[in-house]
Amino acid sequence: MKFKIATLLFCSAFAFGQNIQNNPTSNHGNKFEQLGTILPTANIYRTGSGAPGQGYWQNRADYDITAFLDEDKRNLRGSETITYYNNSPDDLEYIWLQLDENEHSSLKDAGYDDGTKLPKMITTDRLKTTELPVKDNGYGVNLEKVRDDSGLPLQFVVNKTMMRIDLPKVLKKGEKFTFKIDWNYKFPNRMVMGGRGGYENFREDGNDLYTITQWYPRMCVYSDFKGWQTNQFTGRGEFALVFGNFKVSMNVPADHIVAGTGVGKNYEQVLTSAQLSRWKQAQNSNEPVEIVTLEEAKKAEKSKSKDRKIWKFEAENVRDFAWTSSRKFIWDGMKVTIPENKNEVMAMSLYPKEAYNLYRKFSTRAVAHTIKTYSEFTIPYPYPVAQSIEAANGMEYPMICFNYGRTEKDGTYSEGIKNGMIGVIVHEVGHNFFPMIINSDERQWSWMDEGLNTFVEYLTEEKWDNKFPSRRGPAHTIVDYMKLPKDQLEPIMTNSENIIQFGPNAYSKPATGLNILRETIMGRELFDKAFKTYAKRWAFKHPEPADFFRTMNDASAENLDWFWRGWFYGIDPVDISIDKVTVATPDLDAVVKNKEVIYTVDKPQQNEFTDISKIRNKEDKNIVFYTDVEKETQDFYWKYNRGMEKVDQAKSYTLKNDNLENIAANDKVNLQNMTAYQIDFTNKGGLVMPIILEFTFEDGSKLTDKSSAQIWRKNENNVSKTYYFDKKLKSIQLDPMRETADIDTSNNFWGEIPAPTSKFEVFKMKQGGSARGASTGKVNPMQAAGK
Repeated sequence: MKFKIATLLFCSAFAFGQNIQNNPTSNHGNKFEQLGTILPTANIYRTGSGAPGQGYWQNRADYDITAFLDEDKRNLRGSETITYYNNSPDDLEYIWLQLDENEHSSLKDAGYDDGTKLPKMITTDRLKTTELPVKDNGYGVNLEKVRDDSGLPLQFVVNKTMMRIDLPKVLKKGEKFTFKIDWNYKFPNRMVMGGRGGYENFREDGNDLYTITQWYPRMCVYSDFKGWQTNQFTGRGEFALVFGNFKVSMNVPADHIVAGTGVGKNYEQVLTSAQLSRWKQAQNSNEPVEIVTLEEAKKAEKSKSKDRKIWKFEAENVRDFAWTSSRKFIWDGMKVTIPENKNEVMAMSLYPKEAYNLYRKFSTRAVAHTIKTYSEFTIPYPYPVAQSIEAANGMEYPMICFNYGRTEKDGTYSEGIKNGMIGVIVHEVGHNFFPMIINSDERQWSWMDEGLNTFVEYLTEEKWDNKFPSRRGPAHTIVDYMKLPKDQLEPIMTNSENIIQFGPNAYSKPATGLNILRETIMGRELFDKAFKTYAKRWAFKHPEPADFFRTMNDASAENLDWFWRGWFYGIDPVDISIDKVTVATPDLDAVVKNKEVIYTVDKPQQNEFTDISKIRNKEDKNIVFYTDVEKETQDFYWKYNRGMEKVDQAKSYTLKNDNLENIAANDKVNLQNMTAYQIDFTNKGGLVMPIILEFTFEDGSKLTDKSSAQIWRKNENNVSKTYYFDKKLKSIQLDPMRETADIDTSNNFWGEIPAPTSKFEVFKMKQGGSARGASTGKVNPMQAAGK
């Protein structure tokens, strides 16, 4: 109950405390100042609102590629014709291409060294890499021919992972340039050498599984904000690419199954009649249909065909093309309709038998769920295909991604492997939106694709299953990182190559920040509108950080510069403490006649801790969880977890609002229990945040109140807040739902701190013999089991 009292006199000591707060004398810094010149000046290309300007432009590149996969030599030969369109206002004397496969070369890699120390032990393979002088390991791109469209040689220079072609004449605005490149490279063993592309060998049956990525010379981005993006590829910062159309032909062993970006154009020639029939069936099925069966894949493993087949794929308006090839693949698919644009999409999965019991149950369903959920929060999925490939790793490309998820040899799997697999599928399929469509510069800003995508991944996992063990997104999950010493932290706004704590910095912290904005600072309605506005504005374009920050401000009428400054540009953590609570009672004789006392009642929060997003999602009747719909597809773990919890939901209540009017001086009985509480706070961490308080009264009732972060704007170090109640407080808890990533909760209490529930008491609750926790009626089965 929070009172606003017209005239009521309290003791002078309490009033004196208020006077100090109203006249702060120190420490007004810049946490609430505008970002100003930190952001680039708005112009005709990018507006101050965060939208593309009237002069916005971007270049384009179309590709026609043929590839030959030599399985015996583990080599790929390719020939491509590139047509590059200069839509910029600039004259171009040269163009730049990426040769990312040089990452694996001992001579042509980016050469970004890290310091080394003497190890306690070293493998012989690793020892070879330390030999001086450095020897050519045979990996990387071998350029055979670089010609214009008439066949004349072009002058070019290779600098590590970048290739410059000097144009025969200046390429002016509105003109295009067509040229051809022939090249080859040796596939690396990605299980040994790392990286995204290469082969994996299965010793038991002697077959390879190829993930063919960053495999062709690709155009760099030329933009209004940077010019040519030619940051070298080190394996860390990912890709900056232009949109275009692709036609790709893959010549592979005849018993291989191929999947790639875009739509297969000649399935009639490469599939058996039975497989083609199943393919057509899958296009009209709401359940995954095996197009290539487990039995067919096992049979193909046993003998290697010497014949060849050519698979053909086409993709429109994509920024990249990746593909995969193996005789080990099982292939299933189903139709998905995107409600927002009625687009019919083929959701598909390819996987070896080693992943069958997991992928057959979950992968294609997770693909379908992901593109539908992301479409709700961003833009409707526009492409005809979305695919998940099991390849013992995780990486994303337009319409295709590579994930992990293999069972034990006997086909069993753990709950952790299952959830990890579903999480990585959601994440990598989600990358279709960030950055494949909302096409940020990953080479410079990892957080713009990884962080934004991880945030929507969290929303998608929540809609898959309200109990999904998401590792990133909820505020409390970032605390361990935020409490590290400052010399181990760096701003989110750090170049991809220079990040030390890559996972927390590029994935977790930005995702958590967006979740805090959505749940605690802006609210879901304002945030969701602004976030969708950003996605719509920058779909199939090249956004920069300022475009995101400005759009979120512009579409919500919230001045969030304080948040961008603190969370994205700074390294301060959140640590707000309750330092002191001053208690005062009213002078009842001084009550003035005919004055109102008005109070409002807030809904009490649940007593046990559950993440704020999970609570709101569970209460939202518009959300139908994927797992609630697909109960028949669930496994033992899912049913076990829910079967243990047969208790009634916690009952909420609302306190009666007695709007007291015309309080007379002789009506003292109505005010005898009234008490004022001044709560003094210190911002110990440095990062300002809303102040969220849960009050527990002596009668057991609870209510919450939230003050916006702007309460700190006149004094960023200390602030006080006064409350008036007509019943006694038992305790005060700061940030009860752990919404703000406060790194030290030991200073978040005043009054009687509730004792933790012991394992023995939990056991009694399970048996119905304990009164503790009766207000919620909930039992955690893992706690009951002592885990």
